[in-house]
Amino acid sequence: MSDTPVATKRRIRRAARVMLFDGAGRLLLFRFTAPGRTPFWATAGGECDPGEDFFDAARRELFEETGIVAEPGPPIHARGNDFVTFGGEPVTADERYFRVVVEAAPLEDIRVDTSGHTELERAVMREHRWFSRSELAAWHEPIFPPDLLDLLDREPLS
Repeated sequence: MSDTPVATKRRIRRAARVMLFDGAGRLLLFRFTAPGRTPFWATAGGECDPGEDFFDAARRELFEETGIVAEPGPPIHARGNDFVTFGGEPVTADERYFRVVVEAAPLEDIRVDTSGHTELERAVMREHRWFSRSELAAWHEPIFPPDLLDLLDREPLS
């Protein structure tokens, strides 16, 4: 038996992430928790369905994870990284980030409806909250992507 590691081919996981802002510029993040993993915060979003483009996936994921119907703007960031899904599958992510701003007066009227979450999402997405820029900069738990603060003012991709 050889001690040489065998390279495994990772599936490309195409996903759309939604940076959802309220009228005060606060960003909505979800806290993910799972056994054996450090809790972390991330934007709404998820894998593209077969035949779905990134834009349509962003719109669908926004509604499924927040209950909010809105049109995403053009993508502001493209990112790739390797990770292991909550289901245990090693994948290479091909992600696009979209910005959505929801205006409401008063801001407390923005209700996040998580009833569209899948069983897995209900198990791992334990809470959500709106973060100001200063709260993001000082937050005590990991936030993904690690360069999220740099994306806040990013212009759309050309």
